[in-house]
Amino acid sequence: MIPPLPWSIEMTLPRLSATVLLAALCAPAAHAEDQPGFAPPDAAQTASPFEYAKTGAKAARADTAEAAGAKVIGGEVAAEGAWPWQVALLVGGAPVGVDSQFCGGSLVMDQWVLTAAHCVHMRQQDGSYADLWPQEISILVGTNELTPGKGDLIPVEAVFRHPSYAGTQFDFDIALLKLSRAPQAPYQTIEVPDADFGSMLNQQGVTTIVTGWGLQEGAMPAPELRQAQIQVLDRNLCNAAMLEARAEDAAGGFSYAVQTLNLAEADAYALWDELIARAPMPVSENMICSGTFEGGKTSCNGDSGGPLVVPLDDGSYIQAGIVSWGLSASSGRGCEETALFSAYTDISKFVPWLNQVIAENP
Repeated sequence: MIPPLPWSIEMTLPRLSATVLLAALCAPAAHAEDQPGFAPPDAAQTASPFEYAKTGAKAARADTAEAAGAKVIGGEVAAEGAWPWQVALLVGGAPVGVDSQFCGGSLVMDQWVLTAAHCVHMRQQDGSYADLWPQEISILVGTNELTPGKGDLIPVEAVFRHPSYAGTQFDFDIALLKLSRAPQAPYQTIEVPDADFGSMLNQQGVTTIVTGWGLQEGAMPAPELRQAQIQVLDRNLCNAAMLEARAEDAAGGFSYAVQTLNLAEADAYALWDELIARAPMPVSENMICSGTFEGGKTSCNGDSGGPLVVPLDDGSYIQAGIVSWGLSASSGRGCEETALFSAYTDISKFVPWLNQVIAENP
């Protein structure tokens, strides 16, 4: 449904409110919801997670609200040895710790790490975007604690960003890192689904678990890996709520223009409908929308690139998504801790690319 123009003058139209959406989603067999009041997920509007850690800004502030990326809010500390495919991306050459960690990732093969493209592709001083050099990244494997002496710190041999990813948006937000060697600490690899199985997993109500070392409540970093159980939400309903929130932000300026230009009511409505119709959907078909009814469980700064896994009936797990982006706090600083959902790259859409990169770089 196209959100009607919320007029600042006396004419009004019924609106598709987030409250109405949530009520509809809470009906029987519905397991999705939406979060109004957020900043658009534009990479151009957020700092690089790598740059934030490298410059020391993360270490200098207990409140890391301006960091980029997407935290396990409302989760719990993971047991030692749990999620053995989880890795941490650290600033190359820096000591192991929360201050040098900037993203997460997962081992999909002995020497291959899956992560988000926005973790390794950053804006340059001239406004262009470029991939990080391999030596700028180290990968910590085999530990749930970001503490010196824990795990195995491995250099990166090569960085492969999806060619369709651009730094100004989060679609195609996927990358592979080739390690210089296999880990020398306990670990496991995680499987990813093909297109058919991925479609089955990306269904409303499917249980998912997100893990990472991102910020906790109050924007405080911690060395322990955290986990939170959430669920897949309907992409269309997530988009409807987000589009409405964007429409609310845009409405004031549009209504002012309508009145200033003295446009007829019919023309104004037609222009508004056309404007909304042309707006791109924030959660694309390459993404998974996942969260909770009650909110307060999501990913945040430092979790970017980490895994979103689905538990299978046999007790194993499969990685359905990669932490990509989340909702910003209404203050514009940090993550929205009451957010009902975040967005994750749908790995099943990129299996041919993953296979090609790995096959061409033995």
